[in-house]
Amino acid sequence: MYFSIQSYIEIMILKPIIALFFGLSVGPLFGQPYFDTYVPNKHVQKNSFLHSKRDTSSPPLFAEVKEKLPSPYWPNRPDVIKFYWRTWELAFGNIHKVNDGNGFIAPYIDPAFNGNIFTEDCGFMVLFCRYGYRAFDFQQTLNNFYNKQHKDGFICREIRGDNGNDAFHRFDPSSAGINIFPWAEMRYFNNINDIERLKRVFPVLLANYQWYNVNRSWPDGSYYSSGWGCGMDNQPRLPKGFNPAFSHGHMSWIDATLQQIFAGKILIRMAKVLGRLEDVIDIQKEVATLSDYVNRKMWNPTHRIYVDRYKDGSLSDLKTIGTYWALLAEVVPPHELPGFLAHLSDTTEFSRPHRIPTLSADHPDFDPKGGYWRGAVWAMTNYMVLQGLTQVGADSLAHEIAKNHVDNAVKVFKNSGIIWENYSSEYLYGSGRENFVGEGGLTGTAILFENILGIRPDVFNKVLVWDIRLLGEHGVNNYPFGKDGIVNLLCNKRMNKTDEPFIKVNSSVPFQLKLIWSGGHKTLEVKADK
Repeated sequence: MYFSIQSYIEIMILKPIIALFFGLSVGPLFGQPYFDTYVPNKHVQKNSFLHSKRDTSSPPLFAEVKEKLPSPYWPNRPDVIKFYWRTWELAFGNIHKVNDGNGFIAPYIDPAFNGNIFTEDCGFMVLFCRYGYRAFDFQQTLNNFYNKQHKDGFICREIRGDNGNDAFHRFDPSSAGINIFPWAEMRYFNNINDIERLKRVFPVLLANYQWYNVNRSWPDGSYYSSGWGCGMDNQPRLPKGFNPAFSHGHMSWIDATLQQIFAGKILIRMAKVLGRLEDVIDIQKEVATLSDYVNRKMWNPTHRIYVDRYKDGSLSDLKTIGTYWALLAEVVPPHELPGFLAHLSDTTEFSRPHRIPTLSADHPDFDPKGGYWRGAVWAMTNYMVLQGLTQVGADSLAHEIAKNHVDNAVKVFKNSGIIWENYSSEYLYGSGRENFVGEGGLTGTAILFENILGIRPDVFNKVLVWDIRLLGEHGVNNYPFGKDGIVNLLCNKRMNKTDEPFIKVNSSVPFQLKLIWSGGHKTLEVKADK
């Protein structure tokens, strides 16, 4: 037990005085002080962000740094290009300086929601903002979460922008969000190859992963969350009698369990790069155990999809987009993969006019207008699914869904002039916050680059994949490849998708280009231009 100065004054001085003068037996004047319930995590001691000097510099204006951003080229789709540049303009408008009130340590991009920063929103934002590294290092947004890490590894999912306080107590089921930071940092490393940052963030992420393991798992090893915790606030997932937004419902949550597998595998990859495999031995064991668990206990064989598991061992029949974290987690057995992916092409479920709704359209609570997470289309969940499809080699389906999503978002933008927080899957309109960049920035940037233009970097291995599926002339100039590399890519117009592309490439750094098209593939050695 410990006592604060406030508690000492209350117990030793104020209480006796009041009792003496009034003859009263008094309780706490300021409320019962909390017991110290922390079990310190040794890796937090290596968290250098806790002691970082504050960067009080002012962020740049969009007009000042626009020329440093990658510039996509697609003459057939000027509407998409306009959408792209508007996305960056809004993103730069949402960058903020640190202030004395919140105690943040680095300028950061705001989710454009309520002035607070959120783990899932900021994690998804830097997944597209990494392309703007040369103009502004958006990745330092995450430094502000790392600076607020508790001594047991906990990082709150929402931190107030005015005073820097956690929005939830760490024991609240909604206090921890998606364990997204390992993915956000590894993708940044794939683009920028900043090994020094990887070394800095690894102990932070390891301690946070271990906190989830201690505080968000059930005795059988599965994980839980809540509506707010998982980020899908109002999905009808919980049994009757539980608060749908804030309760864990004594359920095993399929998305939270899959996210822990995914995060664990990324930490193992980081450990290999850093030569620290001895730190992830327990994670290797848990990943194997959890992967087996979800296939034995959370696979609904009737629907051929992963679902939530109730306290009594029965399975939910609700089909949520959260099930597709299974692709990134790489847990789907090969013989089950076709059936699992088929839901994404089923017009009664997830293949709606605007793909992909976050709740299957055949559910009674599906809302054709969106209903927030009861059927709306969100950029961050779409990006998760698209990256998962690429992970399992389903690039054709990923391209098809990405093009549908971008086309619909751009049509709404042309009609309203707004990039929306989310979209109806049935009609051409958006809902929620206006000009939400925010995670909504994924649509016009990362999804455009990776799933439509088909450009995917792996700077650590000096490889760039270009999966060409468009027939019209297209490309990108000023594409960042590593800290200092700049690549320009151009593909000429083709008549048929099986025609070998005629491309032009110049780069300031050497790399291996893996060129893919419907009719074949080849590997080219690109030399640095003088």
